[in-house]
Amino acid sequence: MLALLGATPLHAVQVDEILPDTQLEARARAISHDLRCMVCQNQSIDDSEAPLARDLRLLVRERLKTGDSDTQVVDYMVARYGEFVLLKPRMSWHTAILWGAPSTILIIGLFAIRFSVLRRSTGPALPEIAALTEGERLKLNAIESQLDGA
Repeated sequence: MLALLGATPLHAVQVDEILPDTQLEARARAISHDLRCMVCQNQSIDDSEAPLARDLRLLVRERLKTGDSDTQVVDYMVARYGEFVLLKPRMSWHTAILWGAPSTILIIGLFAIRFSVLRRSTGPALPEIAALTEGERLKLNAIESQLDGA
């Protein structure tokens, strides 16, 4: 258990990729952590060992060496590969459904549960029971007397 607590996550960054400037390397790692590997799709390029992820990591480092800011590097990657390259998509009009769908589904579900509970608690309206006619009362008494005698 202690070994698991002390373990650090492994990254796919290779020794020849690491920048000598520690501040630039820290920025590159932060950017790489937020970019999706197009091959793995569930990993960041910082964690992926795919050749494309390596190329993207090198591209990020090249852009940082030329003096680009973090946002300029991310914007360049988005312009080149599309919004899908971001692990956390930006809020915009074409991603609004992605951001709004979970809360909308939750609200609809809560209304459905509330409607179901209210409907169950009131129950269906019972029809009025009409009084028995004299003929029906005589038949009922006859049946009851037969059951008592049996």
